[in-house]
Amino acid sequence: MKTIIILLSWVCLFSIAASGDDKPPLQTVPSVDLQRYMGTWYEIAAFPQKFQKGCHCSTAVYEMTDKGYVRVINSCRKDSPDGKLKIAKGKAFVVEGTGNAKLRVQFFWPFRGDYWIIELAEDYSHVVVGAPDRDYLWILARTPKIDETLYKEIVARCAEKGFDMTRLVLSDQSCAGR
Repeated sequence: MKTIIILLSWVCLFSIAASGDDKPPLQTVPSVDLQRYMGTWYEIAAFPQKFQKGCHCSTAVYEMTDKGYVRVINSCRKDSPDGKLKIAKGKAFVVEGTGNAKLRVQFFWPFRGDYWIIELAEDYSHVVVGAPDRDYLWILARTPKIDETLYKEIVARCAEKGFDMTRLVLSDQSCAGR
């Protein structure tokens, strides 16, 4: 039962709410090399979501499948850096014609949500993922920490894109590498 609740919670991660404001459309990066994108990403900061409440050391692992979709494995430690490992598995499907920058992610059939890559370092060392309604935002990196100057620059760019950066919370990665 807990697994189903976790999976349903992760579905909320990608649900889309209608936006009543007049923000310009959210732009994605022009293209993403999915092979380079695969692997482990550490959550540096994010807009808090109910399904991530109590999470520490959150990661996302992406793996290409031979069936044409990306396997998604999200995990975190619940309630403390030493807490129980929680895992949610899903699938991501590339939206055709988007240069692999827009995906639809599914943790619980039949629901799929937007996963838009709105910033990606040239060397694939960090990425910013959001949703067009700007209710979701994640800053991810290949390492558990990033340079503070880079972090501030990313935050400023996200604010320019219309995200409410007062909602952004740094993620606890204190258990990374243990």
